[in-house]
Amino acid sequence: MEFGVVLQTTPPSARVVDLSKRAEQYGFTYVWTFDSHILWQEPYVIYSQILAETRNVIVGPMVTNPATRDWTVTASVYATLNEMFGNRTVCGIGRGDSAVRLTNGSPTTLATLRESIHVIRELGNGRGVEYKGNEIRFPWAGKSELEVWVAAYGPKALALTGEVGDGFILQLADLSIAEWTIGAVRSAAEAAGRNPDDVKICIAAPAYVTDGTPEGLAHGREQCRWFGGMVGNHVADIVARYGADTDAVPQALTDYIKGRQGYDYNEHGQAGNSHTTFVPDEIVDRFCIVGPVETHIERMRQLKDLGVDQFSIYLQHDDKDHTLAAYGEKVMPAIAEHVKAKS
Repeated sequence: MEFGVVLQTTPPSARVVDLSKRAEQYGFTYVWTFDSHILWQEPYVIYSQILAETRNVIVGPMVTNPATRDWTVTASVYATLNEMFGNRTVCGIGRGDSAVRLTNGSPTTLATLRESIHVIRELGNGRGVEYKGNEIRFPWAGKSELEVWVAAYGPKALALTGEVGDGFILQLADLSIAEWTIGAVRSAAEAAGRNPDDVKICIAAPAYVTDGTPEGLAHGREQCRWFGGMVGNHVADIVARYGADTDAVPQALTDYIKGRQGYDYNEHGQAGNSHTTFVPDEIVDRFCIVGPVETHIERMRQLKDLGVDQFSIYLQHDDKDHTLAAYGEKVMPAIAEHVKAKS
C-alpha cells in the first residue's frame, strides 16, 4: 500500500513545496493538489518546483476537469514535466466542482469526461489522437508516460472509471462505501474485457492524529468537518440525477445531505467552513480518520483488505506537520510488508 498527501496550493507556494519535500522524506510516494485556479494558485507551476526539489514523488491534481483547460494543453504540461523530471506525473480527473462552478459553469457530462480522458492519455503517452477533426501528436514526447485516474461516486461515473480509468479515486474513507464503489469499478472493468486488478484504487480523505482524549477527538472532528461538506456537493449532484430514495447509491452516501442548505465556495476545503454544520460527527468519523495512531492503523489495514492500493491524506487542518510525522514514523511502518533477509 502506498501513501500520498493532498495539498492546497495556498500561498506561499514555498510552503507547499516544503510540505511535499517533508512528505517524501517520510516515505510518501504521491503528492496531489487541488486544481481550482481562482481559489488557489496554479498547481502545474508549483509541480515543477516540487519535482525539482524531490527525487521520487509523483505529482498530479486531485482533481482536474475537462472544462477549464484545452485538453491538448493539459496533456502538453504533463508530457513536458515528464521530459524534465522523468515520468513523475499522474492525471487525476473528474467532471469538475469548484473550478467550474466559480465561473458559473457546471460539471461536464460523462461523455465529455470520457473523451477528455482518451485525448489527454494518448497525447500524454506520446501517441497520436484525433482531436477536433485533426490527427495530432506531440513529436517531442515519445518517452512520456501518463496514467489517468478518475474520481467518481455515482453508478455511471464508476462504470466509466472501470471501463477507461488507469486508477479510481474515491474521496472518502468509509469502509462500506469503499467496498461498494470498488466493486462497481471492478465489475465494470471486467465487463469491458479488462483485468479489474489493472485499475489502481486510491482512497483520499482527511486524517487527523489525536492524543486519545475526548477533547482531542472533538477538536480533530471540527478540523475535518469541512470534508463532509465538500463530498456533499458531489452527492447532491447524484441525488439530483437519481433521486433521494434511489437504490443506485448507498443510503449512507445520501442521507446526511438532507440537512444541507447551500454551500459557499469561498470557504471550499477549509477547516471551520461555516456551511458544513449539517455534517454530523458520525459522518466525520466514517468519511475521515480521526483518532489516535491505533485508529489510523486499523483503518489502513481494513482499506488494504478491500484492495486499496493508495491512501492519500487531505492535509487541510491545523496539524499538518504532526500528521506527516505520525504517518511516516508509526502508521506507514505498521502497514508495510517487511521482507526478512535470509541467512
